[in-house]
Amino acid sequence: MINPFIKNKKLLLIYSLLWIFIAAAQSLILIFIVDAPFDYSIADGIVFNGLYSFLGLSFWYMVNFNSLDNYPAYKIILNHIASAAIITTFWLAASYFILSNIIDDPEYLTMLDESLIWRAIAGIMFYIIIIAVDYVIIYYNNFHDKVLKEAELRTLVKETELKSLKYQINPHFIFNSLNSVASLTLSDPEKAREMTIKLSSFLRGTLSRNENRTNSLKEELENSRLYLDIEKVRFGDKFDYVEECDEDCRGGEVPAMLLQPLFENAIKHGVYERVEKVTIKLKCKRENGFLKISLENNYDPEAVPRKGEGIGLKNIKNRLKLFYDNENLISTDKSDGIFRVNIYIPEKK
Repeated sequence: MINPFIKNKKLLLIYSLLWIFIAAAQSLILIFIVDAPFDYSIADGIVFNGLYSFLGLSFWYMVNFNSLDNYPAYKIILNHIASAAIITTFWLAASYFILSNIIDDPEYLTMLDESLIWRAIAGIMFYIIIIAVDYVIIYYNNFHDKVLKEAELRTLVKETELKSLKYQINPHFIFNSLNSVASLTLSDPEKAREMTIKLSSFLRGTLSRNENRTNSLKEELENSRLYLDIEKVRFGDKFDYVEECDEDCRGGEVPAMLLQPLFENAIKHGVYERVEKVTIKLKCKRENGFLKISLENNYDPEAVPRKGEGIGLKNIKNRLKLFYDNENLISTDKSDGIFRVNIYIPEKK
């Protein structure tokens, strides 16, 4: 892992300024408290702190090496104690050697000898502080990477679930349509041919948009009308379709293939089970920050419900939950022989 103090110019600038401040503070202490000469004090601050600032950059690699992934906690502590002792000794010896060769004042050298113990304590404190900061940076980077990876994983899982739910729709519809084509082949070959052509056209358009996560409501309505055209071949005048959709709603984004299961449900539980004509009505309007889509159809309350896999409404509920992280975006109600499904699509702010 690259040292962030080298990689990040802002961090390197802050690190350098801190050491310049420490060097200046040390020089001022030597001038005003120890009463050392000005030039000696400046040289002392530059040598000791300049050398330690360079040594401090190498601590990052020791911290990376001494991680809990590589060693137990007690061994890491022992390694750092040994490193602190070695580095502090080297730092003091190297600084003393440099200063003793550029300053030959016996009084200053005596002061330097007497202050070595305090400088050693300062060196160990510097070591502890730098090591602690390095560990914090590593922990933060690891935590940040973990959060990003978890977010990517959640997104991947969500996308997989959405695709799985979405791809349940077409096979379900194809199965029903092929059954109808098969039944019409003997009773009405011309209608079977017409239905096959419409089905081919419908599937061609559906497959071309199959990778989209969302479509405009206008596209979804066009797709649904194709589906109803196919069903019209089967049922003739057994149902009518009425669309009441405000123009400003048609550009709204909705999950792809959202409406088709609703129409399948209306055909299956309305048209199939009723002798009289069924009216399927779709309404769409904006309401309290939502795009409200309602599909209703009349049905026979006394008819025996048709058995099925229950894919339609359950599929829609699961997809809406995955898209918008909300379980309350679909509702159904039955009253006065009318079955109604309401879907609420949150509008983008």
